[in-house]
Amino acid sequence: MSPLDRVSVGMTAEKLLTVTPEMTVGHVVPGMPAVYGTPMMILHMEMASGLAIQPSLPAGFVSVGMMVNVRHLAATPVGRTVRAVARIVEIEAKSVVFAVEAWDGTRKIGDGTHRRGVVNVAEFEKRFGVTRPAAAMHSQRPEGTTVSAKDAHSSPGVCRLP
Repeated sequence: MSPLDRVSVGMTAEKLLTVTPEMTVGHVVPGMPAVYGTPMMILHMEMASGLAIQPSLPAGFVSVGMMVNVRHLAATPVGRTVRAVARIVEIEAKSVVFAVEAWDGTRKIGDGTHRRGVVNVAEFEKRFGVTRPAAAMHSQRPEGTTVSAKDAHSSPGVCRLP
């Protein structure tokens, strides 16, 4: 049985966020504009991709980023709401390919593709010698993060995460 047996082409998820000063390129690189940074946009696209498949993976499995091919099309200032969207377009033996987009209102600010590999966490950590305290084992989501996910056979649902 493959950990991807319950994952299907067409599954989607999105991550909504408000751009903060800490998400800007100017926050990280002195002298640069205070606009939503490309690395942050990619992170949010990756997070949406992970959210699209995580509920369908067996216990003990997660997805990890493997490849990103993204264009950043337009600047977004602090205070604007960004919606990062991911849709599964291809499934292989151990990885999933997503079409990803980012939107600032009705304006597309980024698009591309992203590949995530599926791994057994315990085996992965053992292989790479990863150790961490038990308290860090619990997933932490930023307060106020809103995500929605839709599989290929149902309507979208939006959930507010603690």
